[in-house]
Amino acid sequence: MTLSKKRIDKRWMVLLALFAIQWPLFAEYACAQKLSIRKTTIDVGKTGFMMPVTATFELRNKGSKALTISQLKTDCGCTTVDGPTSVAPGDRFTISLTYDAKLLGHFVKQVAVYSDATKAPVYLKMKGVVLEDLVDYSNRYPYDMNGLLASTNNVEFDDVLKGESPETEILLFNNTEEVMTPNFLHLPSYLSALATPETLEPSRSGKITLILNSEEVGKYGLTQVPVYLARKLGDKVNRNIEIPVSVVLLPDMTDFEGQNRQNAPQLQLSADALTLDKRHKSGTITLSNTGQSMLNISSLQMFTGGMSVKLPQRDLAPGESTKMKVTVSPDQLKKARSKPRVLMITNDPDRAKVVININVE
Repeated sequence: MTLSKKRIDKRWMVLLALFAIQWPLFAEYACAQKLSIRKTTIDVGKTGFMMPVTATFELRNKGSKALTISQLKTDCGCTTVDGPTSVAPGDRFTISLTYDAKLLGHFVKQVAVYSDATKAPVYLKMKGVVLEDLVDYSNRYPYDMNGLLASTNNVEFDDVLKGESPETEILLFNNTEEVMTPNFLHLPSYLSALATPETLEPSRSGKITLILNSEEVGKYGLTQVPVYLARKLGDKVNRNIEIPVSVVLLPDMTDFEGQNRQNAPQLQLSADALTLDKRHKSGTITLSNTGQSMLNISSLQMFTGGMSVKLPQRDLAPGESTKMKVTVSPDQLKKARSKPRVLMITNDPDRAKVVININVE
């Protein structure tokens, strides 16, 4: 009995010793889970001599406490880094690493991130190549989506009628040394895409065509959706490759053809645009029905965030008026990719679609 007890005690001592050895590793692993990184290495592709290039890394504090970043240490004076010092629990954040491109050839640069999430620093790397005779594609392809250059980062299908199938092209350029198969991710049922060519070799151009099937669009007025231009299938979606797509579907006005047009409603606006600023964040426009029948505003929408619209009355009898109030947040509008506008869909055959431009100074 005593011998058996001694054996059991020895086994417990061995288990405790093993646990003591493994505990630091386990603790470090558990701590590491507090810092989530979408991509630790970013290929920025080609850049020209003395043309600085930036890689932006996406991270997240997955811990239950605030994350403190004590130091962002680059590997040489040729790079600069920008990032926060404190991150709230659950928040996403970015760290940007910029290389001055003062040496020709391939490069790999990194930044060491020291934080209270890990005992050892976390390394973020950027790679690419500096060319002496690089052609500047910034005019034709001004938007860099992880090395896939694009001619636009916003698509609008305007004044579409049911049954139509309009198309739009986005020009592409492969600015990396990897072969790409460009495609759109998260396409809704009313959009399809065709890449030409299907495979895009390094330093080659191509295009991707977006095709709209208006029969699949569910409602009149404005429909918006974000899609993502990926370098290949399996890429993760993020804001760097996001392209918002807007569709404005117009109603059928055949009921007001011929003599019936004389009895149609007529929308009159006191102004077609508003100019606002940080001091005057709100403005009003008067809407009046100068026609012969009931005016209905079936849709009232905004093309961008950072705005709010109040319209107390959507149905106006002949001779009636109402005031529409528009309020903006100038700081939020700075992030918008399209112009701030208000869209109205009405049953006025001459003004089925009304767009009010909002100018923010």
